[in-house]
Amino acid sequence: MSNTKAALKAAKAALDGHKYEEAAKEAQKVLDVDQNNYHANVFLGLAYAKQDKNDEAERAYNVAAKAKPNDPLVWQGLITLYEKQAGKKIDQYGNAALNLAECLMAIDDKERCQTVVDKYVGFAKQHGTRSQYKHALEMMLPTSSLYDYLEGRFPKPDYIYTKVVEITEAEEKERINKEIGERRTRLGAKIGQVTTEVKREVLEASNLEYLYGSIIDWTSDDDLRRLYEEKVLQRAYDTLAVLPLKQKDTKRAQVRKLAEGLVILKHPFALAWMITLEWKDTETIDAYDVGLLREYTELFPEDGLSKVLKAYLSSEISPFPQPPPQTTDDNKDDEMAISTAEDRLLLMAEGAEESSRSVLSQRLMADYYTYLDEYASAVDSAKKAKEQISLETQVSGLEFQDNLDAVNVLLATALIHYESPRNHPEARSLFETILERKPVNTSALIGLGLILEEEDDYAGAQHSLARALKQSTHVKVKAEYAWCKAMTGDYETSLHELEACLPAIEKTDVKTKSLRAQTLYRIGMCIWNLEPSKEARKDRAGAYARFLASLQANLNYAPSYTILGIYYADYAKDKKRARKCFQKAFELSSSEVEAAERLARAFADQREWDLVEVVAQRVVDSGKIRPPPGSKRKGISWPFAALGVCQLNNQDYAKSIVSFQSALRISPDDYQCWVGLGEGYHNSGRYIAATKAFEQAQKLEASIDDIRVGDTWFSKYMLANVRRELGDFEDAAQGYEEVLSIRPTELGVTIALLQTHIESAWRSIELGYFGQAADSAVKAVVVAGVVVKGRPDAFNLWKALGDACAIFSWMQTYLHRFPIDEVRSVLEFDKTVGMFDQMTEIDKIGASALDKLCLTNETHITLKQCMRAAILAHKRLIHTCVHDIHAQAVAWYNLGWTEYRAHSVFGKDSMANPINNDSLHLKASVRCFKRAIELEAGNSEFWNALAVVTTQLNPKVSQHAFVRSLYLNDKSARVWTNLGTLYLFQHDNQLANDAFTRAQSADPEYTHAWLGQGILALLLGEVKESRSLFAHAFEIADASTIVTKRLYASSAFDQLLTQLSLNGITNVLQPVFALHQLKSQITADYVSEHLQALFCEHIGANNEATESLSAVCARVEEEYESSESPLSLARFAQAKADLARAYLAAQDFDAAVENAETALDLSADLDSNFQAFNARHRYRLSAHLTAGLAYHYTGSMDKAITMFRTTLEETNSNPDVVCILAQVLWAKGGTEERDVAREQLFNCVEKYPGHAGAISILGVIAMLDDDRDTAEAVTADLHDLRTRTDLDEQYQQKIGRLLAALATSDHDKERQESGVTAEATTAVMLAPSQPHGWSQLAQLTDYTFPTEMVLLTAMGSVPPKGALDAEDLGKAFTGSSRPADAQRAVMMAPWVAAGWEGLL
Repeated sequence: MSNTKAALKAAKAALDGHKYEEAAKEAQKVLDVDQNNYHANVFLGLAYAKQDKNDEAERAYNVAAKAKPNDPLVWQGLITLYEKQAGKKIDQYGNAALNLAECLMAIDDKERCQTVVDKYVGFAKQHGTRSQYKHALEMMLPTSSLYDYLEGRFPKPDYIYTKVVEITEAEEKERINKEIGERRTRLGAKIGQVTTEVKREVLEASNLEYLYGSIIDWTSDDDLRRLYEEKVLQRAYDTLAVLPLKQKDTKRAQVRKLAEGLVILKHPFALAWMITLEWKDTETIDAYDVGLLREYTELFPEDGLSKVLKAYLSSEISPFPQPPPQTTDDNKDDEMAISTAEDRLLLMAEGAEESSRSVLSQRLMADYYTYLDEYASAVDSAKKAKEQISLETQVSGLEFQDNLDAVNVLLATALIHYESPRNHPEARSLFETILERKPVNTSALIGLGLILEEEDDYAGAQHSLARALKQSTHVKVKAEYAWCKAMTGDYETSLHELEACLPAIEKTDVKTKSLRAQTLYRIGMCIWNLEPSKEARKDRAGAYARFLASLQANLNYAPSYTILGIYYADYAKDKKRARKCFQKAFELSSSEVEAAERLARAFADQREWDLVEVVAQRVVDSGKIRPPPGSKRKGISWPFAALGVCQLNNQDYAKSIVSFQSALRISPDDYQCWVGLGEGYHNSGRYIAATKAFEQAQKLEASIDDIRVGDTWFSKYMLANVRRELGDFEDAAQGYEEVLSIRPTELGVTIALLQTHIESAWRSIELGYFGQAADSAVKAVVVAGVVVKGRPDAFNLWKALGDACAIFSWMQTYLHRFPIDEVRSVLEFDKTVGMFDQMTEIDKIGASALDKLCLTNETHITLKQCMRAAILAHKRLIHTCVHDIHAQAVAWYNLGWTEYRAHSVFGKDSMANPINNDSLHLKASVRCFKRAIELEAGNSEFWNALAVVTTQLNPKVSQHAFVRSLYLNDKSARVWTNLGTLYLFQHDNQLANDAFTRAQSADPEYTHAWLGQGILALLLGEVKESRSLFAHAFEIADASTIVTKRLYASSAFDQLLTQLSLNGITNVLQPVFALHQLKSQITADYVSEHLQALFCEHIGANNEATESLSAVCARVEEEYESSESPLSLARFAQAKADLARAYLAAQDFDAAVENAETALDLSADLDSNFQAFNARHRYRLSAHLTAGLAYHYTGSMDKAITMFRTTLEETNSNPDVVCILAQVLWAKGGTEERDVAREQLFNCVEKYPGHAGAISILGVIAMLDDDRDTAEAVTADLHDLRTRTDLDEQYQQKIGRLLAALATSDHDKERQESGVTAEATTAVMLAPSQPHGWSQLAQLTDYTFPTEMVLLTAMGSVPPKGALDAEDLGKAFTGSSRPADAQRAVMMAPWVAAGWEGLL
């Protein structure tokens, strides 16, 4: 114990001597003995504190404080320690300060106690956070243990509470913003939901409401008290807004109580008044406390709701009595502000806009707008009120059902009249919903009755109005109920009841003037329908007087004007007054459909389509024409139909289609609408849809009684037009003829029929149906004869007649069908002097040419007559349109092309025309095109035409014209192609290629662009490229292009000569068909006919070849006799040589010999200097071979051998000729001849080692002679031939069969069998995809696999995959020995016996 005291004294002495380490050691000695020693811990804490060992010091002080908590010394030491650390230990400082203050309070030391508290608050404010400062302030609040002791020394509680509130508000705001910022970034988070959740968490945990209440309780300042009462209410309201629905009841009661308290005190806090007013759930406005409403307007004169209330309470519809007049200046100003109805409406509108969140404001506005019949605004205000009710329900948790029902009644009532009847379903649904809860709601019953009345459901309307009458005796309900009876046909009862209602409607009451006018109108309608006779309706004392009385009651009542218009139009026969009445009615109300229809018809009769469109569009916009879903009322289609007609007249076809479709949705059986819809489709290019529309219209013709036969012709005419546009010319012509049978005087239909025949003819030429084209042209001439009698000055008449004549120049085979007499008759009709004198001085074709348009028994129709007739028709066209510059320009243009066409066909037929006549037509065409350009210089086609006809006459002019044409239209593929052709003539290949490329880019389907590039490729030596271009041009070309057929056939024949075969039969047949069409188009083109004969020879059509070549020979012989030119002689000789070969193929050997010898005789006379002399040896070789083979087949072996030897001499022992000669010598049978044959073949093989024909023939001879040495040598050569790629598949098959035959000629049976099998397997190895090797192997073995492979490879080798013919395929099927395959063999090649044998 003594040691402890000594240590404490030593520690105290050390502290006094500032020896803090020593003091700590001494104090620690005491603590080692007694660790709870108070003084030792105090000394240790102080020593550590002086050494800045704050944590150790704090621990020592805390131990001491536990030992003696009521000793101020230890708490003073802790406070000193905490103050030294600034803001690090403020919370612990607060605890120490409180304990120290309580210790001082225990010893009744107020000064020091207050000092400790003040010092702590100041320190927390300076160094601590807001929360720590708030905690320090709370030490001064009445809730503190020190407050009672230091009361009077502390600041007033309301001041401290205010400071705490400010800090708390700032903390909560900061926390809310922080939490929202963190949570809004989470996946799926919504800002509204996050905000609500955060506010709910913060507000529920907050004590601000308590703090506000404390301020209210402690403050003596009334203004401050009211301020915090507002804050309490606002805080409670905000908390209520974020609470879940189940937790709102208590808080809502609190909010309501607080708000009512402020309202009782008449404190001008808007939220309190809004809660009191807005939370009142009442179905009628009169349930509100009018005093409260007026107090609100006084307290908040500039508030939006206040403005609405002020105006509404002063209006005529206010349910409250007006206040007694006051004479204060403010009230005088208010009365002046709303002295008129306009001022009242402006004030209410301004207030409603400012108080858009107020349910009461929007509800009052909807009510007032309904009273003013401003239904659109009423609907808008009612919908806004519903939205605010929904929002207020979410905030307060109250349903506000009565408010909602009242707003729904206003909304539904406005919807009845707003865009009626479009909104009737919505209004009806609202009324029915209300009546489910409140079956006797008068407003809902009346509204539902009005809707049913509008929908023509008068029985339902009567029932609903009868229920309303039980609850209300309002005169309007009685009037509507009586009118429903009238609508059901009970006019007499309705009349009495309406007349009974009339006295109850005051004449001077502004509110009831519309009702009085309506009732008088309905009384008049009852009288009108009760007495339908003409005399009764004309009686001015009857219904007429009621209608006038209705207008006297209300000059703006539209239905009265409508019925008066009907009266003046139908009975008084005063159209002027009737029109004024209809216009007035329609101006007042777009729902007056009857007045609108009569106005539209009147405007349509006067062709005032703009006014018709305005009337119809307004009726459409009114919404009256379409009945609501489920309504019994029928829709009205005429406004849409009228709109469609107006839009057709304005060429707005897309809109007209929509209008007619809308009309047809309402009236599907409207004939005229179907016709109008079809016309709209036709004019917009939608021909398929137009066809369906017109066909539907024609289906309706039989079912509609009021349509006369003569009224249906237009639909037939338009359907014919559509079919003509679709290219169905036959049906179109039939349709026009049907129309003409109904209306034979319709000249426009006749002209359309004429143009249809012409278009059909041109289309038939494009498709290659030249016979049909001739028929159409003849029909066109016949129709032209009809048109010329009715309208000889028709532009299309002479254009069509010229085309009908010129068409025969494109199908010269059918010239005999040209109706020359009919054409002359049309041209001579109403002929005048000078009618055909245009360009007569150049082309020599005038009126005198008509005399040459005749046909006698000795002559036949010529191409020249056709072209003359065409030129005369176009000349008369120019005379016809002399007063129309544009039409005249087109006429000159058409004449120019006709002249150029004459130049083209006559220039290629020297026998048909004098040699210079074609140049006259060319000059005339140049003059025509120049004249057309003078009249219309901006037409690119005119410049192009001039450029074409001057291509060879003047290339510079031609180029200028082409450039001008491209300047006007640089997208024309035709012009670019023509320019490329000009460059070709001028040998500028690069520019020509560029022009052709531009043409292909402009129109890839333009044939001549590809054709020109093909010619260019041919000139540049790119033969393969030119062939593909010619083939492509032929594929995309129509049948009218002559040059395409020529070039394609020539390139195909050149390919045939170089490749000996064309891939696929199609590539051979297409040129044949092209040349066949060319023959129909140009009868004098013997070159093309010769080429066609060569193709026919190639495909085995020997009879066609001989016929064509005979015609060619006759034509060339005639030309040679007239000209005696070497060229004609060479052509004649070549034709004879080809004809001889054709006769040989047809097995007419005598004719073959005759023609071959003629060809040899003719070719012998040719001069070696002649340019075609180099080709002479080819057809002489053909003639020699043909003659030799013909002699061989006729048995004249010596002559045959002589021909072949002569051929050998002329061809320098050609190996192919040697092979033919060897076969002929062998066939003669003599030993000497066979030796010569062997010798010739050996020499040929020696001279031409790889000649397959010579080797093959030697192999056959060796097999026949049983010459093993030669056979072995030939076998080796044949094996080499099998590996060559230049031999086709058929020849490879022949070599395989020959090798197999040589193997079978071996006398050794074993080697014979192995050799045959080896050859078969070799054939399979070399060509595994070909059936011949597998077929040989199948015959040698009993396995089924080779047989199956024969079938597989055979089916894979047929065209287009290979060249296997039907006979070989049939043989492959017969090899399987299956009945099914034998049936297939018979089907493939019924002429092969093996297939039939397989069926046995």
